[in-house]
Amino acid sequence: MSSLEELNQKLQERIKEEKLLPRGTSVRGTVVSTKAKNTVTIERTFIVHIPKYKRYMRKRSKIHAHVPDGISLKVGDVVVAQQTRKISKTKAWVVTKVVKRGEEQ
Repeated sequence: MSSLEELNQKLQERIKEEKLLPRGTSVRGTVVSTKAKNTVTIERTFIVHIPKYKRYMRKRSKIHAHVPDGISLKVGDVVVAQQTRKISKTKAWVVTKVVKRGEEQ
């Protein structure tokens, strides 16, 4: 097994231990901040159609997601986050999968 598969397996175990039941929408995005404890900020980009001008616009949004204990993420990692119960005032998402590791800086 590769290190990414091992990390994802460990991530799933930690989610079950902390009794966080992922449900609802899942989003894919890039980690832009890891400054807060057990939290990452994920930025996702999406394209929106503007009917008036018959054009498309690129938008982005930031989501605060919970990272279980023992999992380390870096800025630039591509992750999948899923909705869960409210964890704090701004956190209602949990990281469920690491798709790609970011570049070493």
